[in-house]
Amino acid sequence: MLIIGIAGGTGSGKTTVVNNILSTLSSEDVIVISQDNYYKDGSHLPFAEREKINFDHPRAIDFDLLVKHIKALKNKEVIEQPIYSFLTHSRTEEVIITHPKHVVIVEGILVLTNPELRELFDLKLFVHADSDERLIRRIRRDIQERGRDLDEVLTRYQKTLKPMHEQFIEPSKNYADIIIPNEKKKNTVAVEVLSAVINNKLNSI
Repeated sequence: MLIIGIAGGTGSGKTTVVNNILSTLSSEDVIVISQDNYYKDGSHLPFAEREKINFDHPRAIDFDLLVKHIKALKNKEVIEQPIYSFLTHSRTEEVIITHPKHVVIVEGILVLTNPELRELFDLKLFVHADSDERLIRRIRRDIQERGRDLDEVLTRYQKTLKPMHEQFIEPSKNYADIIIPNEKKKNTVAVEVLSAVINNKLNSI
């Protein structure tokens, strides 16, 4: 089994890189684990308190469960991934039944900040994008997918996203084996290199 960690700032294009890699592989060989589903459950808190959660701080992530699940997959065990709702700021009652496969991709802004999780990765990637470009992508996503307004997105960016990026996310790229520049044009060379590495690993299994 090949376990790949892909990190990068919010709006850096991690999902695009993941999708580009997936397009070169068989769906039977790879699964993607999103850090976003492993935010700690806030259902025990009033909604007003849940809205104040700092989602860009490592303590917001249930790393214990994420590490447990990755280890289980390595042991060829089936896991039940939680599903997190950013509309209610809590986990849903549904889960994702996930079977082990040859390649496991774990993606999220904070996946390289946790030492125990990093130790499980065979390959660590960091997707880098210009801060202005990341902000534009974040605004579009939060308004279109998470029902937030512009003022809310900008306030959160100034108060939490930017300082957390500088404190935790940007420094985590020092742990990366490969840093992928991901500006406006598609980085086909990086994707081709990564795909070759993954396919070589699959061929040796």
